[in-house]
Amino acid sequence: MNRTILRFSFTIFFSLITFIVAAQKLQSDSKPFVLGTIESLDSKILVEKRILNIYLPEGYNPKDSIAYPVVYLLDGSADEDFIHIVGLYQFNTFPWIDRVPKSIIVGIANVDRKRDFTYPSSIASDTKLIPSSGKSDKFMAFIEKELQPYINSKFKTTASKTIIGQSLGGLFATEVLLKKPQLFTNYIIISPSLWWDDGSLLQLDGAILNANYKQKTSIYIGVGKEGLSPSDIPHVMEVDANLLVEKIKTTKSKSLSVYFDYLPEENHATITHQAVFNALRMIYPKKEE
Repeated sequence: MNRTILRFSFTIFFSLITFIVAAQKLQSDSKPFVLGTIESLDSKILVEKRILNIYLPEGYNPKDSIAYPVVYLLDGSADEDFIHIVGLYQFNTFPWIDRVPKSIIVGIANVDRKRDFTYPSSIASDTKLIPSSGKSDKFMAFIEKELQPYINSKFKTTASKTIIGQSLGGLFATEVLLKKPQLFTNYIIISPSLWWDDGSLLQLDGAILNANYKQKTSIYIGVGKEGLSPSDIPHVMEVDANLLVEKIKTTKSKSLSVYFDYLPEENHATITHQAVFNALRMIYPKKEE
């Protein structure tokens, strides 16, 4: 009886040792799954440190001569849009799909998006709704004079630059398009909050409407079934998006390509992922076999 108990005890002991060794080996084989890098940029214009989440495509090598397009993603924090937008670009660069060029993704993490993405409003209810609003000019200058030069100096980049913005980010991307269109070659504008300042941005005539605007530019505007805006002055977001498209289509420039996308199955909260997927399909049409 005692021998049986002793033999059973040894069996349990050696089984436990085997389990511990296996667990330690499994633990030692684990390593982090790395999607990108986190960098910080001290902005003199904004007088603050900005966090950048940066994805480098597979095969990127700073010693190579190969250069890559850059995608600038507003709302680019890890807990916002960075991870799933990187996934969309990576998916579309798989060899068996090969629709979108391998790209560097720069996610601009937010500090105060309502401050950065809005220009001054003359509507009292707007400023009451967003007290910190009205500093988009500084954020635009940050992108032009600090962020883009920083990315171009640190990484191998081409002249192709895309901006992606949704909601207030879409408002900001639209403002850039109309005021500083040369900053980007592709604009992916989703559910833009054009109700801001009673839609005054829709009255602005930018350089892209002139016949002498020569930079090749693709513009995607996507909107879901979103209804009334949060402003006191009634605005229907789908209508405003249509007005923006019609405005851009009046351009005399032959260098613009405009794509409008209505997604009735999506709303303001769900639209971003599907809209970016569609935008990449429209901006980069399927290659001929």
